Amino acid sequence: MTTEKSPLITPVLIAGCLILMTGFAVRASFGIFQIPIAEEFGWLRAEFSLAIAIQNLAWGVGQPIFAAIAEKVGERKAIILGAVTYALGLVLSAYAVTPIEHQLLEILVGFGVAGTGFGVILAVVGRAASDENRSLALGIATAAGSAGQVIGPPTADYLLQYMNWSSVFLIFAVAIMAVLVFLPMMKTTAPVASKAELEETMGQVLMRAFYDPTYVMIFLGFFSCGFQLGFVTAHFPAFIAEACAAIAPNSVLRSMGVSTTTALGALSIALIGVTNIVGSLTSGALGAKFSKKYLLALIYTGRTIACVLFITYPMTPTSVVLFSLVMGSLWLATVPPTAGLVGQIYGMKYMGTLYGIVFFSHQLGSFLGVWLGGTLYDQFGTYDIVWWVGIGVGAFSAIVHLPVKEMPYAQRVPA
Repeated sequence: MTTEKSPLITPVLIAGCLILMTGFAVRASFGIFQIPIAEEFGWLRAEFSLAIAIQNLAWGVGQPIFAAIAEKVGERKAIILGAVTYALGLVLSAYAVTPIEHQLLEILVGFGVAGTGFGVILAVVGRAASDENRSLALGIATAAGSAGQVIGPPTADYLLQYMNWSSVFLIFAVAIMAVLVFLPMMKTTAPVASKAELEETMGQVLMRAFYDPTYVMIFLGFFSCGFQLGFVTAHFPAFIAEACAAIAPNSVLRSMGVSTTTALGALSIALIGVTNIVGSLTSGALGAKFSKKYLLALIYTGRTIACVLFITYPMTPTSVVLFSLVMGSLWLATVPPTAGLVGQIYGMKYMGTLYGIVFFSHQLGSFLGVWLGGTLYDQFGTYDIVWWVGIGVGAFSAIVHLPVKEMPYAQRVPA
């Protein structure tokens, strides 16, 4: 008797990928608006940086909340609430004219990203996938978010050539609401869980995880991922535009259609997104076959080395492209093994909430990366200190994953 293999590509995976792609396309483009908004209102760089930082922090706070809503009342309702909140935040931000207005309204945008982002979508994708397909399915969904990063910044840069930033915000709000057409494909699936797991309450599972050193290490380890991603997403385009201002794009870049340092900044974010697709898929595939904690340690080590080389060697347009390619391959490669570890160790029933709490650490790091980037730039006129802080926390994350115990908690500590 032969058993039929479960399909990898399912309607849930397709819909989840499309929702993540759209949401991340908008979120990844905010760094492109740094200079236009600051120039229009005469703000310091720290003002809009703080708005993006607050967005990232709100995303982290909202992630476990929306994951819990999804697990209690249904994923589709959580996604609808997230999309409406996301679009409302963008529309209101389009008419904001003071720093405090932007900063407060980014709370709505951050909660909207949470409702349409990894915490909700990856949990649904993980439950819908079979054991043998789960890690790769999580990698594919993560790669879809990367594809959005490829689309978002160049699209924002292109639109800004023909309209002001507030009009672009309104267009992005319409795009976010359009993801709701994919909801019929997001059919709720039964949690893949044992009888004992199904009988546990959310409170019991959370308390068990909070007292487990392994969960704490995963939580702490995800901080540097957010710090590095938040800083680069928000400040890299402006950093490149200024650092390479005196350097003419070389022939290789001209062949790619890049003739200005602003376009080089947008290209760098897009290249990170392109290589991130490959990195996320590769990470998902490797996570199904090898130790996830060692995979994470290698990813964080690679990021640390890449950042050290980038800021210590002379900067050229070519070095920017090379750094973007390397960093992109390691960008969201941390997500499939991190989410996979949470589900593998603590079960699938409350994976969304548990991963959402871990993701808060990621977004706390993202908040600090964005905020410190703007604050220290205004104070010292350089991003050097923030680069070195990112290198330090990256090295910490590479080390802190090594003691993680990958065995399911129920097998390590039987009831």
